[in-house]
Amino acid sequence: MKKLAILGAGSWGLTLSWLASGNEAGNIPKQVCLWDRSSEKITALKKNRTVSFPVSLTLPDALTLTTNLSEAVADADVIVLVVTVSGTQPVLEKIHADCSISKNTILVNASKGIAFPSLKRLSEIIHEVFPDNPCAVLSGPTLAREILAGLPTACSIACQGPETASFLQSYLSHNLFRLYSNSDVVGVELGGALKNIFAIASGYMREKKLGDNAVAAMLTRGLSEMTRFSVSMGANPDTLYGMSGLGDLLATANSPLSRNYQVGASLAKGEKLEDILSRLQMVAEGVKTTHAVYALSKSAGLETPIVDMVKHCLAEPLSDSMIIKNLMTRKLKAEGCGVK
Repeated sequence: MKKLAILGAGSWGLTLSWLASGNEAGNIPKQVCLWDRSSEKITALKKNRTVSFPVSLTLPDALTLTTNLSEAVADADVIVLVVTVSGTQPVLEKIHADCSISKNTILVNASKGIAFPSLKRLSEIIHEVFPDNPCAVLSGPTLAREILAGLPTACSIACQGPETASFLQSYLSHNLFRLYSNSDVVGVELGGALKNIFAIASGYMREKKLGDNAVAAMLTRGLSEMTRFSVSMGANPDTLYGMSGLGDLLATANSPLSRNYQVGASLAKGEKLEDILSRLQMVAEGVKTTHAVYALSKSAGLETPIVDMVKHCLAEPLSDSMIIKNLMTRKLKAEGCGVK
């Protein structure tokens, strides 16, 4: 029986653990271990094995819970990292220093963001710490509350090795969780990261009541902006029209369940960013990703008007007239497909 270690007991880590250790947990039998650095959280989960957020549910008895990182990753065939973007490198370095894993262990990034201020993708960080291990990226429309409520979704699993991607596709799939394999690690990873920026913009514009037309136009141009940026970083443009690009954008930018959408809506009400993040008690990765993409875009000489607008809104509110002016008075141009 193969072992799956899931690192991070936030809403997405809990969801993946619940999927992987349930009665209908995919095609390959597996031992599943969930790790989190919070002893309070793991102790509470061990006590009654129930979760109240994002929905109420009981964790399967087959799921092992631990705060011991060495125990979690020991003999693991697959390690899925679902810690925060800022916490990913410290966890990887702790595994490298204090734990023992095989060079055949597959490391999967399931967090969505770009590290700031290093401006690195998380798969790049994984490769720097574990250069000999296969690395993959899991991304797509994954609103945890819907999946835990028994609703289906589909995602992308990206890895440069087709055999590894095919194995992970079968290993992690579930009757509620369909995976499509992809060889474009850069595109899948950037699609999942950048859509959070446009979810902030969507929440902001909807709270400002600028209308469905305006939001639809912004998201359409946002997809073009995502694609143009990602291609400049080495992505295949077709990837951004898949699950981790367009799919995740549609889910996250149109759902109040999204924490990044909530950030945008709260900013539009005039709330301060630090107060919003404190109230959410969860990380909204779109905030730091906005700063990272802004910096990378400027260094590459790319135009990213929506990213620029979101960066401004994170610092101080924009009036309705300023939003309209920023997005409607740019130089007129022909509409093009893909990366125009």
